[in-house]
Amino acid sequence: MQATDGTFYGTADAGGAYFGGTVFQVTPAGTLTALYNFCSQPNCSDGDEPYAGLLQVSDGNFYGTTAYGGGSGGGTVFRVTRSGSLTTLHSFNGADGSLPTGVLVQASGGNFYGTTSQGPPDEYIGTVFKMTSGGTLTTLYNFCSQPNCADGGSPYAGLVQATDGNFYGTTIYGGEGWPCCGTVFKITPGGTLTTLYMFTGGSDGNFPYAGLVQATDGNFYGTTGFGGANGGGGTFFRITPSGTLTTLYSFCSQPNCADGGGSYGGLVQASDGNFYGTTCCGGAYGSGTVFKMTPTGVLTTLHSFDPDGEYFISGLVQATDGNFYGTTQAAGGNGTVFRVGVVRTCATCRP
Repeated sequence: MQATDGTFYGTADAGGAYFGGTVFQVTPAGTLTALYNFCSQPNCSDGDEPYAGLLQVSDGNFYGTTAYGGGSGGGTVFRVTRSGSLTTLHSFNGADGSLPTGVLVQASGGNFYGTTSQGPPDEYIGTVFKMTSGGTLTTLYNFCSQPNCADGGSPYAGLVQATDGNFYGTTIYGGEGWPCCGTVFKITPGGTLTTLYMFTGGSDGNFPYAGLVQATDGNFYGTTGFGGANGGGGTFFRITPSGTLTTLYSFCSQPNCADGGGSYGGLVQASDGNFYGTTCCGGAYGSGTVFKMTPTGVLTTLHSFDPDGEYFISGLVQATDGNFYGTTQAAGGNGTVFRVGVVRTCATCRP
């Protein structure tokens, strides 16, 4: 994410001085500084493997999660300053969830909301939680509370607070059956959950690892990691706040999946009104793509990776310079930070 100082801040889920991952800062020119190294405390009580990105709040500090570590090994919620001073706010113990893999969201009331993708008690269930800035955590909902997990299970991504004040998200399991195929849900700030859509695993896709984005038209847009009309490439979809889902594009529509397949990282609606995202696989070289998608589902592949990066599990951020920034999980074994520019044409624009 781009902070108020114009630089970018993110997490690496491995490596660092103690091999537990890092919080890092990188300038638009590419100068990187590791601000904090996880597992610097005994038994990784400060957290281990931060899968999700960071959230900057009005006080200038960043909030995030680690998937593992903490006092009970179930992951943590932390606060870190720009200078790299880290405070562990909560350690998950299983009973209140474990394996938080989604980005936090700060609600209009100042509290933080997030998800855990496991526990309790089964590894596939997961939770939605609320947490104060001081670290007091309340579990709002335990998934698989309905027979056969009709309400979904294992929310891998974070939440988005919509203009109606409620939160919207996805689960990768449950819905129509177990473990297939995932859901889209709405949950109130008080914890009342409504399942809006159950994926079938057919042409509508399955396993929506990414979260949702509410677009300027009031609807939500998202992706599934698998399924779709062309087999396992996944989909790009629109869903109304009342739960009407339309599949707008099925990946792997082109020979050899030249258009990409497996969009895990989520979307960003850019200043031009289009959506931008990444695929983990496919493209001209089989290593993933950066794509642009119109709200009606017209795809343009902007870049195919190899050997400048491969395997995306995160999305993009549009910076104040208009360009998009992101990360790859692998390239030379360790991953990259990249910038991709978008060429704009305009009949009346000046040079």
